[in-house]
Amino acid sequence: MPFSNHYHPATHHSRLGDEFYDVVQAARFPAHILRYRNNDVAPRIGLDTLDDAEWVRHFGYFDPLPGSLPRPLALRYHGHQFRAYNPDLGDGRGFLFAQLLDAVDGRLLDIGTKGSGTTPWSRGGDGRLTLKGGVREMLASERLDALGVRTSRTLSVIETGENLHRGDEPSPTRSCVLARLSHSHIRIGTFQRLVALQDSTSLKHLVAYVIETYYPHLANEPDPAAALYDAATTRMAEMTAQWMTAGFVHGVLNTDNINITGESFDYGPWRFLPSFNPSFTAAYFDHSGLYAYGRQPEAMMWNVARLGECLIALSTLEKIQSIFDDFWKRYERFLDISVLCRLGLKEISRKSSTILRTDLFSFMEESQIGFEFLFFDWYGGAQSQKRALSGLRSDFYAQDGFRTLRDGIMQHEPAPGIDLSHPYFRGETPHMMPVETVEALWQPIATADDWSGLHDAMRQIASMKSALVPPSPPDVATP
Repeated sequence: MPFSNHYHPATHHSRLGDEFYDVVQAARFPAHILRYRNNDVAPRIGLDTLDDAEWVRHFGYFDPLPGSLPRPLALRYHGHQFRAYNPDLGDGRGFLFAQLLDAVDGRLLDIGTKGSGTTPWSRGGDGRLTLKGGVREMLASERLDALGVRTSRTLSVIETGENLHRGDEPSPTRSCVLARLSHSHIRIGTFQRLVALQDSTSLKHLVAYVIETYYPHLANEPDPAAALYDAATTRMAEMTAQWMTAGFVHGVLNTDNINITGESFDYGPWRFLPSFNPSFTAAYFDHSGLYAYGRQPEAMMWNVARLGECLIALSTLEKIQSIFDDFWKRYERFLDISVLCRLGLKEISRKSSTILRTDLFSFMEESQIGFEFLFFDWYGGAQSQKRALSGLRSDFYAQDGFRTLRDGIMQHEPAPGIDLSHPYFRGETPHMMPVETVEALWQPIATADDWSGLHDAMRQIASMKSALVPPSPPDVATP
């Protein structure tokens, strides 16, 4: 079938030049079983008219998409990993496959891969992805998107018929190749690499490219580096706040996992909180709790500082320092806004929003009510009072410690578009994704190739997304 009229290919990344990437080839796999294609986003990029065989040709065999990148590009970058600098990174089991323009908003979208074979940056690895890893990334990215978090989207998962051996999974285990959509795969580590190489010419080129491609409203700024740092810092503060109000723990907040558009991506040992716990960690190897739930804002601030260090030479220390010093204030402002969004409430004043946010997290920590329950039970504020006080968790809301929070919620009007008649709100329990649920979804796939539970979970995520009012655009929420 031909591509739809929403298909608009692009080759923007090639403008950076071969100093920024290596041309590579995709691996050849013994099998290609299509397990998931994202029919929610495919129409926006003109891929919805592909039949399954054509889909597999492009996202399993990696035949180039017409008019886009002619060959895959393994991107070069460095990064701090658990705060230790590593100059030997880069795309080791993925590449930038194609670029397309979103037919809805005109923004550039990358199609990147995971598990697509070895590259010059594989560091002895096999360049593969386990099927369980692909399923986990699909669940994380789609649930975060449903909750209003700015995130990459899983576009495709294709099982590839190889047996992989991993130290953290029962082996041998099944393999897959994943394609993701993200607005950028340029990382903080991309900037760090150029500074480490003392390549100021390429650094200036990168700043100019990022502004032209992702922040065109900054084109006429007298200090491009400071303007870019300001915009990227704002995006990263907002993303962090969205994680915290989603109860999400990324797990590995290294500088090579933070992209320049402030968009969550590259999901490994992620977790959603069962209940509010600042010490909760996602990665079994995070022995010090560096990237624990409650330390994620601190971790992002540390990463933002590393980006600032890269840009000082193109600006001034005073300007970069001033922007960095404002990070925490921006983060807390976005945290207030994100709490309101999760509760489906309109803002009264900044002061009342901060009080509401503080009271909410205090009650969640003290009561240990499940993290998602309060947002579900009180969505729309006063409109949900009867539903919440007569529901399964009414005992929590009868506690003396809830009175102040209830009063704060009741002061706010519901956000426009709230519809509590949606089927999602007719049930007693919200959609949740603790690690036990993820394992329960994987087990029948591993033992009986039974995907019905996963398909049902994806339908529940879609229902949740359709029930929740989308967050305000970033420029509305900017402090």
